[in-house]
Amino acid sequence: MKHNAISLAALLFAPLAALCGAEESSAPAAQPKPLAPSEADLAEAETYRSKGYNVLFIAVDDMNDWVGCLGGNPQAITPNMDRLAKQQAMVMSKAYCASTVCCPSRSALLTGKRAASTGVYGNGQNLKNAPNAKDVVTLPEYFGKHGYYTLSTGKIFHKHPTANGMDEGQWAFQQVPNLGGGNKGMLWEESPASVLGVKSPDEPQEKGEEKETARWGACKAPVEETKDYIACKWAADQLQRDFDGKPFFLALGISKPHLPWIVPQQFFDLYPLENIIPTEIIRDDIDDIVRKDGRPIFKPGIGFFQGIDKANLHKQAQRAYLANISYVDYCLGVVFDALNKSKYAGNTIVMVWGDHGWHLGEKTKYGKTDLWEESDRVPLIVSVPGLVKPDVKCDGVVNLLDMYPTLIELCGLPANPENEGRSFAPLLKNPAMEWSYPTLTTYQYKNHSLTDGRYRYTWYGGKADGAEELYDHANDPLEHKNLAANLESKAIIAGFQKYLPTQNEPNSPSNKLSGADKKKMRKGTQKSDEE
Repeated sequence: MKHNAISLAALLFAPLAALCGAEESSAPAAQPKPLAPSEADLAEAETYRSKGYNVLFIAVDDMNDWVGCLGGNPQAITPNMDRLAKQQAMVMSKAYCASTVCCPSRSALLTGKRAASTGVYGNGQNLKNAPNAKDVVTLPEYFGKHGYYTLSTGKIFHKHPTANGMDEGQWAFQQVPNLGGGNKGMLWEESPASVLGVKSPDEPQEKGEEKETARWGACKAPVEETKDYIACKWAADQLQRDFDGKPFFLALGISKPHLPWIVPQQFFDLYPLENIIPTEIIRDDIDDIVRKDGRPIFKPGIGFFQGIDKANLHKQAQRAYLANISYVDYCLGVVFDALNKSKYAGNTIVMVWGDHGWHLGEKTKYGKTDLWEESDRVPLIVSVPGLVKPDVKCDGVVNLLDMYPTLIELCGLPANPENEGRSFAPLLKNPAMEWSYPTLTTYQYKNHSLTDGRYRYTWYGGKADGAEELYDHANDPLEHKNLAANLESKAIIAGFQKYLPTQNEPNSPSNKLSGADKKKMRKGTQKSDEE
């Protein structure tokens, strides 16, 4: 590193081998022990506080790395996110979710607690019913308690039916409008079921998870009347107002590219079908993922893969996902332009993130869930005026769980001792510093995956009696060869196992409504897992 002095944080978080001057080690880095803030840390917090940072917190549902600046698919057309990254922001190229399903992922990052600590593992578990999560001060509440005006629209928390209506996390904000927007009918629609001439089974991807249907098409509504555009226009309008002298925490939730992949035709037109290059499908890619007795854990054709494959709709499905990504980018452009023209441009932190990854043919799978890189890795684009250098890709390993402590540090708020993540504010200042200790992703009870940026280790303690996976991303970034059974992998695996949760909370209560309660629900809100 070419710096006059190495920061305390850099020393704390550097691997032991680096500190000792040893050659690069293949083992995971040691977990740092938290220290009380130094005088320099306190002075730095005061510097952040003096800037009076606002926060623009943007969640995009089911968005993977098929974004231009993230490099997941070179066909992606995303000029607005790319411009943000080029001119104002840093791309965190090794960011990971806390869980690979919407509810546990969002519950973790909003409470600052891992799924294994709360027992919120699935979409049918409201954090307000979880004994270990129900009283935790969530991220927007924390900002509200420390003088921020908090407002939100769209999906930030996962929504859940209750006897009093739909719980969408509105209790966490001071202002939550009901904006509307919709498709206004369809110009055309396509699905494996329609091509094959069968009724869609509408089955969950895995037992206990949400029901979705693989379908896509063009809606009749002009873009200005669609749900996400209306949400973005509302957010843009808020950037023209005052907040009674308070800084603001504005959370914006984007519903696409969550299924169904329905957007205006203009976004499909960006991707002529004959030009689509589909992902490579390795048909035996999961054959080496086995239990201790050699039995396979997975069957080929996970999620929506079988229907899409049988109907030969891979190009059509991937075109639809790309069209939805471009629609999201178009809508976000409205917000980015409004911020740049506003008086808040110089003191507003922007974080754009996806709640988990999404497979589009890799591992013979379409969908989220599971614990491979395509499910675990997420988009995270961060702009902090006066701190972050634009047009930088940072390879530090971070987790969405880390956003909570990072934001409160950047804004000079008191640390929240309940947070289980770690602030990556030092990494934003110095993206070249070593930041590679293992980060955790969980899927359902007692199934965990860890990565340090070089290796991915997965342990199926709940799903498959302790079966394991290990991949070396330096030689196998797409995770085709499971190295867990190799003798030379034992030391690497042992290094990772130290970071597995020592306590796995049992499943928290699932949502349950009586027949009378269901009748009280608003029309059109009964299906809590549609988004």
